[in-house]
Amino acid sequence: MSDDQQNPDQMYDAANALKDAGDLEGAVEALFKVLEVDPDHLHANMALGVHLQKLGRLDESIKHAVRVTEIQPDDPFSFTQLSVIYQRCGRIPEAEDAMAQAHVLQGRPASTGQPDSSQHAGGGNG
Repeated sequence: MSDDQQNPDQMYDAANALKDAGDLEGAVEALFKVLEVDPDHLHANMALGVHLQKLGRLDESIKHAVRVTEIQPDDPFSFTQLSVIYQRCGRIPEAEDAMAQAHVLQGRPASTGQPDSSQHAGGGNG
């Protein structure tokens, strides 16, 4: 193989070109080849999360979106993307958990969907 075929970034670019040309299945195949060279290639895992979901391969999509959060556990965007993919796959509780983690990483309070107990009226000393 030539160096181009073993350079994961160039392989990723070639996969992206396939996607841009409308060949989503071909792009997915090419992205899997990127992971054969570099299993932790961030952008290949991100793209597979999105593309596999579009192709209806939901469990595989989620697997790659989760992998992105393992590669970048302190990146709020990784958890936001995971949340969107969970949501599109119909897994709303998992989507909410992933979005809560994104909010925590952004320094925002995680919304649980429950009212904040500190905001309840009553309970005074009077």
